[in-house]
Amino acid sequence: MSQLWTDVTIGSLTLALIVALIWRDRSLQKQLAECRALIDSLTEGQSIHQEGDAERFKRSQYFARIGTWDWEVDTDKLYWSDAIYGMFGFKIGEVTPSYALFCSCVHPDDRVKVRAGELRCLETGENHDEEYRVVWPDGSIRWLRETGNVVKNEHDATIKMMGVVRDITEEKASASYLQHLAHYDPLTGLPNRLVLEERLSAALEHARLSATRVALVFVDLNGFKAINDHYGHAAGDRVLVTTATRLKKILRSTDTVARIGGDEFVVILQGLPQGNSLQDEARSICQKIFIELAPPVTIGNDQRHIGSSLGVAVFPDHAPSMDRLIHIADLAMYEAKRSGNNQYRLGNISPIRVHSE
Repeated sequence: MSQLWTDVTIGSLTLALIVALIWRDRSLQKQLAECRALIDSLTEGQSIHQEGDAERFKRSQYFARIGTWDWEVDTDKLYWSDAIYGMFGFKIGEVTPSYALFCSCVHPDDRVKVRAGELRCLETGENHDEEYRVVWPDGSIRWLRETGNVVKNEHDATIKMMGVVRDITEEKASASYLQHLAHYDPLTGLPNRLVLEERLSAALEHARLSATRVALVFVDLNGFKAINDHYGHAAGDRVLVTTATRLKKILRSTDTVARIGGDEFVVILQGLPQGNSLQDEARSICQKIFIELAPPVTIGNDQRHIGSSLGVAVFPDHAPSMDRLIHIADLAMYEAKRSGNNQYRLGNISPIRVHSE
């Protein structure tokens, strides 16, 4: 029940963060659209002459953290509004804007893409819309989003590009964090069920091509509820984090350990040879896990030993598909759990006692 409340709390916080980000993005998009509309009016030969328009223009830049730019394509002369200097890591008036300066600030890996987008805009008249990184003088990296379009003279010849640029570093960081939450357990940092299934599917495909085995091990902690009930949720979290850290120690670079909920973990071991005895392979794997999890966990002034139950299924010996392999390993783990502490079961083979307190 305590884990359920923990999962509910994490889920609620995640949902609240998503809602806040959506609201913020819509607000910024509205202000950006307002500013772009004013830019469009300039490219059509109008000017911001009314006091209300000017004030609205400044307000849009302030709240949306955007700046305006103006590039004369024949002379490479570049105009930046005050806000843009800070987006490139400069103080207002510290440098003289130029297209060469702009290019030197763009991250080397993004320069070709940005240049291609600008040339496409100049050649076709299509709106320019690009996200790219800039490198500040201190070496830090920021993300910007640049939009613009062309301005033509009375002879329909392109004379300049005008547009807006906005710092989207925080948005990129938020999106990356949400992406992480969608794929990793926020407590232990381990992959979640979604990533587990993706990696297991890839491991099985590799095993088919290389004629090797994949071992899937379900790990369930014994007595975890008692720890939570007696010492509180913080102690339970410490046990889970410690278990995750210990399980990662036995892995090779090609292996995976994931937390799929509560006190259940899953280990994927791939690239195992076909010739070895299944019983010997399972015994070797489970001994390593039991030994790694054997040391007590410090909880307050107490030292508590946390037992575990392991269920092992091996591809292709036990099942030809991912879903069936997961099902067999899960059943094997529950069979081991019914048989006592610190035991494992391999498929339909009787549980074997390996290690106990």
